[in-house]
This record gives sequence, structure tokens and C-alpha cells, in this order.
Amino acid sequence: MTSVFSVLKKDMFEKILIANRGEIALRIILTCKELGIRTVAVYSEADRNSLHVRFADEDVCIGPPESTGSYLNIPNIISAAEITGADAVHPGYGFLSENANFAEICETCNLKFIGPRPNALRLMGDKSEARRIAREAGVPIIPGSDGVLTSEDHGLQVAEDLGFPVILKAVAGGGGRGMRVVENSSELSTAFRMAQREAAGAFGVPELYLEKYLDRPRHIEFQILADEHGNLVHLGERECSIQRRHQKIIEESPSTRLDEDLRTRMGEAALRVARAVDYVNAGTIEFLVDSSGKFYFLEMNTRIQVEHPVTEMVTGLDLLYLQIRVAGGRELPFRQEDVLFRGHAIECRINAEDAVTFQPCPGKITAFHVPGGPGVRVDTAAYAEGVIPRYYDSMIAKVIVHAPHRKAAVSRMKRALDMMIVEGIKTNLSLHKKVLDDEDFIRGNIDTGFMKRYDPKERRTLIFSEPAGVSRVL
Repeated sequence: MTSVFSVLKKDMFEKILIANRGEIALRIILTCKELGIRTVAVYSEADRNSLHVRFADEDVCIGPPESTGSYLNIPNIISAAEITGADAVHPGYGFLSENANFAEICETCNLKFIGPRPNALRLMGDKSEARRIAREAGVPIIPGSDGVLTSEDHGLQVAEDLGFPVILKAVAGGGGRGMRVVENSSELSTAFRMAQREAAGAFGVPELYLEKYLDRPRHIEFQILADEHGNLVHLGERECSIQRRHQKIIEESPSTRLDEDLRTRMGEAALRVARAVDYVNAGTIEFLVDSSGKFYFLEMNTRIQVEHPVTEMVTGLDLLYLQIRVAGGRELPFRQEDVLFRGHAIECRINAEDAVTFQPCPGKITAFHVPGGPGVRVDTAAYAEGVIPRYYDSMIAKVIVHAPHRKAAVSRMKRALDMMIVEGIKTNLSLHKKVLDDEDFIRGNIDTGFMKRYDPKERRTLIFSEPAGVSRVL
């Protein structure tokens, strides 16, 4: 395989503005430093002392702590790029990363948007439209409404035709927002209104669609990369079934559910979806796999994912470098047959939250130590005396491990978490340790309902191991 970390020519990008914050902003800075590309950090008043500000070559304050006035403020971000002379913008994940209008404005202002083209962002950003595209590409989709629901009565009619339970989803959704599982007809009206309100608040679009709810499937996604020259590859799968209320907690690669035949068929399906929208840059095709092994298209995430390090660990590729390379008009430096997968990787998302109630716990970190040693990587923007603001996502760090096989990876992750110190705020470290000790997790017997046993809102009776070996019921 051709080296994928050869230095880009200086005339490609001289300076990249990072329209994001936290660990992903630092991750982009890391790759840019190795490529000799200067960086511009934008920050809100709450992030004035953040590490992405400290390590960027230049920085610009773009507004108040609230994201609507800063990280979602397109005019301020564009102004920062123009003032600093940036020639490209990397949106990271979240915020404006999947905003087609932002991508178009960048192009209009002669700023290269390091991501897919605006048309692909629009098509795949509309989840109902994405289902249609996948179906026409010959990829199985979950049975559901044919387009957007026009009313509660329309939703009830579709649900009764499909049979309960069903799930309502925001057309412009993501991250579990604007989603409601409906068990019977009496619940639909309330769930419909709640999902609409949440979708409108999170995405500015209240429209919903509906799907048949699959009971305890596996959530498996495929990482894809495409360049402007027609080259398209997938980099294998990530298992994302360990999630709470549709928010991923632990990811790994490869999945224990897939054999080579299923992996090949799902990878080919992922590429068909990407080709159908003439996709360029990094993206992720998400699937649900039922107990019989049938898979269904769920959605496409048109950006780099939080969990991208899992793929980097098993392939040895730098996905941020490849994003920048493709955005600069270069070809992918390898083909599908060149992609090699080695060992097993696991990622744990460490959040500032109560491990039992899952309530966010922002505040100052008084002590902070990250684990190290063979096969351990930590992506974080946290530090001792640093503050986790209440305005943004509660993730503190991602702990990623790599080992020759899954059993060794689980053992390595347990060692890493035992050596991680975060004091001054509550974290979900103890929850991760419980999951890693769970016999079903160890056997790979997992699904999207796995975390209900640890969620007091999902299950009234929880059993935790006491130090003395005695169980107590909460």
C-alpha cells in the first residue's frame, strides 16, 4: 500500500480554520501540525482557556458561551476565516458539520469545506429522503412511512398498518434527538408532539417520519471514504450497540456479530448508498442488524464520527489526514483491496455525568491523569484545573485501546480505565467498568437494549456488585 502519510504540498492548504471545539478540534490540529499546515481556532467566551485555543497557531473569539451565538454563528465563523486568511474550514463533528448552507457559504467565500458537497449534505441530512435513496440503490430499509408524516392521524394510520411498536424520528435528526418509541396507539399523540418539539428545538425542523421498531437489534456502521476522482472504499465496521437512549457509549471494531459474508454484503451496500449521492470525503453508513442476520439501512452521517479512532486503530490510517487530502483534490492513496484490518479496538466515551442518574455534571476538574502504555490512546481536551462548561456536550475524553484480539482488548481497556483519574466532577468511569465486567458483554452478546439494565429510567431493579461480593437491589 502506498504510504498514506506523505506530506501534502504547501500549495494545497496553507491554513485551516477549525469550526469546532474540544477534543475533535485538538485532533484536527494534531494532523495539521504533522502536515505543516497552520491552524486557526475559533472559540466562545466559555472556551477562552481551552487547549484547542492554546495549540492552534491563531485564535479568534466568535461569541458568547451559548453555541447559537458562537459555534453555530455562521457569519462570525466566516469573518474569522477571512480575517485570518484561512483557505479551508474543517467542521469536525456536531455543530455545523452537516449544515449544507454552511458548506455552500464556505464555497461562495472561496473557503474549501473539508467534508461532502452541499447537495450530499442536503440529501442525506433529510432522513426520509435518505431512506428513499437507499431503497432505490437496492439497500434494505426498515419498513416505515413513505416520506414525512403530515399529521398525528397520518402517523397513527402508518403505525397501525405496520404494527406496534414503532419509532418516531426527526427528519433532520441525529444523536437520538427527536426520537420516541411508541408501544401502542394511545401513546402516539403525546409522543408525536414531544418528538416534534424536540426536533424543532434541536434542528429547527419539526418534521417527523416513522419506522417499525426493531426489538434489540445490533447497531453497526461502516466507515467510507471517497475522493473527487471516483474512488470509493469502506474501512470496515464499528459495533455501536452499547448505547443509552440512542447515545453511543462504547464502540468497537470488528463486530462480533459479522462473519465475512455479512461483512462483505454490508460493505458493498454502504458503498452503493454513497455512490447514489456522488459522495466525496469521509462518511458513515449506519445499519441495524436483526436477530436473523438481516440488515437495514438506518441513516448516513456526513462527517467524521466521534468514534473514528476505532477505525484508525484497526486500519493504521489517519482519517483526518485523508479528509484533508481528499478535500485538496488528491486521490485516495489506496484501493479497497489494499485496506488491511489488524486486531481489535474498543473506545469508551468518558462523560461528565452521574453514572447512575446520567445527569450532566459540569464543573472544574481538580485532578486529571490519563492512562498510557502499549495499545492505549486517549483523545481529550481536558486538563487539571480545566472546566467542563455546561453549554456543550458532556464528553471529557475518549479512551481507545488496540490489541491482537477482543479478549485482550477488553483486558487492556479495564487496565486503562483503572489508571484514569478525574476528580472534581462526577464521571461515568464506574459505569464503563461495570459494562466491561458484564458476562454478556465479555461474550459479545450485546444489542441496542443492553444498557437498559444500567438505566434506572428503563429498569426499576438494578443489581450492582458490592466490594464484598454481595449484591444489593436498588
